[in-house]
Amino acid sequence: MNASAMPDSGTPDPADRPARLSVGVVGAGRVGTALGVALGRAGHRVVAASAVSEASRARVEERLPDAEVADPRDVVAASELVLLTVPDDALPELAAGLAATGTPLEGRLVAHTSGRYGAAVLNPLTEAGALPLALHPVMTFTGRPDDVNRLTGISFGVTSPEPLRPVAEALVLEMGGEPVWIAEERRPLYHAALASGANHLVTLVVEAMDLLRRAGVDEPGRMLGPLLGAALDNALRLGIDGLTGPVARGDAGTVADHVDELGRISPESRRAYVALARLTADRALAAGRLKPEDAERLLEALAD
Repeated sequence: MNASAMPDSGTPDPADRPARLSVGVVGAGRVGTALGVALGRAGHRVVAASAVSEASRARVEERLPDAEVADPRDVVAASELVLLTVPDDALPELAAGLAATGTPLEGRLVAHTSGRYGAAVLNPLTEAGALPLALHPVMTFTGRPDDVNRLTGISFGVTSPEPLRPVAEALVLEMGGEPVWIAEERRPLYHAALASGANHLVTLVVEAMDLLRRAGVDEPGRMLGPLLGAALDNALRLGIDGLTGPVARGDAGTVADHVDELGRISPESRRAYVALARLTADRALAAGRLKPEDAERLLEALAD
């Protein structure tokens, strides 16, 4: 590298890095454009993107201004690394369609971002010579500018053929993430765990806020914020040892009151409370946090 390629700060110019890849994004949604920006910052070049809706076209224009908007086949043809950032249910059909249309695939890295699937979903492309990668960022994306910054330090669930593992992990590191290897056969369990933790958490919080409003609390989010923040921190640091509350104490009378009141206010909330309280009791009992006789009384209070 000559001196002219060095900015005044002394930091190497990303555009002067070796092994730059031309990148194409098939599905210019929140995830695809965020990863495209991250790869651009790492020195790769986003050259093409497919965008159907007005919203996706606007994202390309704003986030990936050097990318040409093209159909998926042309995006693949123009790229050395292709990101397939489409909804999970659309991915198998997309992979089969690209292979069936004779899209040039030989030697191209093709990465999808689905949590549900590993590399096998790309088999039609692999059979045509593509190099398959599954790179799932473990983060929610809102479409806001800070999506790209959220990539720093997060985990990516990585699955690929073993010879491509170093390539997959290097791409994740370049985007600021931490690669975590997930075996192909474990992808459904991996994704179920993430969906249960993140998506159901949102539902539980919204449900708790709704119930608090019905109890007369004007600002339920303000009330819940410190409590839920502490509970999440305890769970991540301590596991089941961070559990508090009436189930952990074996307070069957309180739990019975909860069940009765929720049954009066919201049968749906009652069913969710009962299911989660049973699971909580089972875990507390297995961990030795709950005495068998207390668990028995709790289960009686939670009977249908």
